[in-house]
Amino acid sequence: MVGRILKALVVLGLLGFVALTGYAYLADLSPEQSQVTVPVTLNAD
Repeated sequence: MVGRILKALVVLGLLGFVALTGYAYLADLSPEQSQVTVPVTLNAD
């Protein structure tokens, strides 16, 4: 009985790993890019 539970946990872990890897490769995880300009005041005395 314990062997079946361990085998099921291993199989579920492997399936989860494969699903996570597939999602990472196939999903669009790139961040949105935009240009930001901020004025800077320097004390050049």
